[in-house]
This record gives sequence, structure tokens and C-alpha cells, in this order.
Amino acid sequence: MTGAVRETTRGGLFAHLTRDFTASIVVFLVAMPLCMGIAIASGVPAEMGLVTGIIGGLVVGALAGSPLQVSGPAAGLAVIVFEFVGRYGLVALGPVLVLVGLIQFAAGSLRLGGVFRVISPAVVHGMLAGIGALIVLGQFHILFDAKPLSNGLANLAAMPGRVLGLSFDQPRGTELALLLGLLTIGVMIAWEKCRPAALGLVPGALLGVGAATLVAAGFGLEVTRVAVPDSISAAFAFPGTDLFAPFANSALLPGLLLSAVAIAFIASAETLLSAAAVDRMHDGERTEYNKELRAQGVGNLLCGLAGGLPMTGVIVRSSANVQAGARTRISAILHGAWILGFVALMPWLLREIPMAALGGVLVVTGCRLVSLDHVKHLLHQYGPLPAAIWAVTFALVVSTDLLTGVIAGLALSLVELIPHRRGLNLKVAHANDGEATEVKLHGAATFLGLVRLNSALDRIPDHHPVRLDLQAVHGIDHTTAQTLREWLARRRSRGGAVDLAGTDAVLRPLTA
Repeated sequence: MTGAVRETTRGGLFAHLTRDFTASIVVFLVAMPLCMGIAIASGVPAEMGLVTGIIGGLVVGALAGSPLQVSGPAAGLAVIVFEFVGRYGLVALGPVLVLVGLIQFAAGSLRLGGVFRVISPAVVHGMLAGIGALIVLGQFHILFDAKPLSNGLANLAAMPGRVLGLSFDQPRGTELALLLGLLTIGVMIAWEKCRPAALGLVPGALLGVGAATLVAAGFGLEVTRVAVPDSISAAFAFPGTDLFAPFANSALLPGLLLSAVAIAFIASAETLLSAAAVDRMHDGERTEYNKELRAQGVGNLLCGLAGGLPMTGVIVRSSANVQAGARTRISAILHGAWILGFVALMPWLLREIPMAALGGVLVVTGCRLVSLDHVKHLLHQYGPLPAAIWAVTFALVVSTDLLTGVIAGLALSLVELIPHRRGLNLKVAHANDGEATEVKLHGAATFLGLVRLNSALDRIPDHHPVRLDLQAVHGIDHTTAQTLREWLARRRSRGGAVDLAGTDAVLRPLTA
């Protein structure tokens, strides 16, 4: 057990209240514009994103298996929600989210959390890059005070017309909205590059939205603004007795069930991958993946009942939480309380925010998801096949839909098994003599054996020297190599001794 965890245990949950309090303020300031912006990108009212942020803090923050992870509406699901609402209507979103929550809770109760950790990094990053591109293409039209079209290719085709239709000789709402959106983007980028170290925790998104709001209010600009209800009670749209009425339509039922499974799968994968990333940022308590999955299930069930968006664990808010000095789950809980208080006491201020400003925030967020560094890393470290998986997933997410892209990426990942088809059964031997631990692998180290491997690695005490014996491994795929690379880096960063033994062919991707 690390020093940070021992100290928290001795002092109780409130041992670090001061640091958690200040961190919660930072997370709240990061979360507010993102909650509203993601709702707008999802094609739903802004208050639905705020409802999810409140539940993600107050409820999931208290139940989470990853104490420093922050949950709320995620850009990664904005595209699938936008398509879902366009096809089935907003009334169907609540019951589907209730089903999503039940699926996630059941998966956590059945201890299936580890299954989501075996998804190829190439598929995950290709999916996120495709989502980022779709967000940029859709929010481009929000910058012009217009509505996004039904899919990515339609949004792309309409972009030249938006630009050619501008006229700054006699600026109207369209031109003014664009200027406010560009102001938001400019402030965010400038702040990222030039902010003083003393103000490093002040989020650029907040400053960008604040600047655009002040300009719009100061000059009385006639642009579209965010619509929020007058009272907090109106934001929570609790269902009646006909909650599951959409499931009674036999023609819609297959599509609704498929959507629920897709949202549950993507939300769970994004949450658990985010939790793993958060674990790499600190040396405190490690994530309990099945507990986290159950907590997300409860959160999504409540979001379905209360009229919110689907939620996941989100890396932007979680990394802000860790960087701001959070030590316990109190920070995530408090950030939900601040959102609730803000919506309850100052809805008038939210109604002054230009829609184009939130569009600007999401354009920057989407661009950051489209990171070519991931595909370069895959190509350099693991060869052309993982890079091709990334590219195929990305291209199909943008040109068709999210589910098609992910399924194609997962199917292409199976190609990596072909060279190892005669020895796919990975044996993991775990020995612990009380002072040191040895983990010995035998066979092909592919994603098929990753659940067993992760289980063995997770059982190793923090203070134990470790010998990882790969001498009997005759092949390794990029998913397993990336998992071992991250585990080695995390272990060594905490001062743990790791003796790595194996052939050069196997060790190369881990030591390069």
C-alpha cells in the first residue's frame, strides 16, 4: 500500500479535505462548459448535460471504483446520441439509458470489467479520432448559428456553402456568431500556449466562453444563446408510467436494443480506459474495475430516469482533478454539488452564453481527439497492421457510423491472431514467496489471454520485487505489448523493481 493510501486510511475520507475542495472547484470550472457543449453536440437541450454532470459527481463519485476519476457527459458519445435522437426521438433516450445502466451493472456484478481492457488500443484511438472528426464537422455549423446535419459526410459537404455565404460588409447573426466562436477558440489556444505557471489550473474553455459571453452581452449582439430552464426542478425530467412505451413498438425494438448494447459497450470501454489512464497519473488507490462498472451502471440508470445524457468516466475532467491535487473521491462529489448549486442559483447567467461559444469549445475538444501521434506511435512501435486498424476504424466511423467502425476495427484485430493460431492458449503462472513475485508466461501473448494476464499483474503487491519471465512466449500482439509497456512504466515510476526476461523479439516493443 502506498504512502498516500496509508495516510488517507489513517485520517479517513476527509483527511485531505482542503486539497479536495480546491480541486473540486477546478473540475467544476472545467466541467460546466463541457457539460453544456456536449449536450449541444448531441442535439439535445443544454440542461441534459448538466443533469448528467450532477449525477456523475454526487452519485457516481460516491460509488466509483476509481476514486479520482470524474464522470459526466462524454464527447465520445455525442455522435451516437445525436444519431439516436434523430432516428428515434428524444423520448426514447431515457428508457434506453435505463437499459444501458442495467447492462453495465450486470457486467460489473458478473466481474466482466476486465473484458473491456482487452480492446485493441488501435480500435479505441481510431474510434476516438473518428468521433473527434465528427464533432469538428458538426460543431463547425454551430459556429455559424446553424444546426448540424444528419451525418459527417453531409456536414463536410455543407461546409464550403457556409463559408461562401458570409458577408462581413453588413454582419448579421451568422457572422457575429462566427466571430464569437473564433474568439472562444482563439482564447483557448492562446491560454494553453501562454498561461502563467501560477494560473496553470485555470481552464481555457472557461476563459474562452467567458470572453465570448462578455462580448455578446456588452455589445447586445443578436446571436443564439443557450436555453436553460428557469428552475432546477424543470431540468430534471422524471418519466411517467409510460417510460418503456418506446419498447412496445415491435418495429423499433431491435434498433433500440442494439443502441443500448452499443452505448453500454462504448461507455464502459471509454470509462475503464480512462480509469487506467488516471491510475498512471498518481500513486494512490488503484481502480477496482468491476466496482467502477457497477457505479457507471447506477449513474446511467439514474440519467435515464432523470432526463440526462449517457455518462462515462472522462479523461479531461479526471486529469484536471489529479493535476489540481485531489486525493480522495470527495473532490468528484463536490464538483457535482457545485454544478447543482450553479444551475439552481444562477440559470440567468447560463442563458447569456452564446451557442457559438460552446461550439468553439467542442471544435477544440474534437481536434484534440484527432491525434495523429497515436497512429504514428502504432506504426513505429508495432508495425503497419495496428496502424491500418486505426485507419480503418477512423475512416468508417466518419463515413458510416460509430458501431460499424468499431466492429470493423475489432474484426481486423483478429488478423493479428493468424501468425499465432497454433498456440493461442496463453498460460500465466503466478508465484509469490512472500518477499518477491514471479509471473511466467507460456504461449502466444495476445488479447485473448489478456484478462488472465491483467488479473495476475493486478494481484502483485506494490512493494514486491517482480520477475516477469517471457522466455516461453513465442509471439506478442500490440494490445498485450501496450498493456505490458504501461504496466512496466507505472511499476518503475513508483520505484518497483522489475526483472524482465525474454527473447529480443518479444522484448523489443516493451523496451523500445
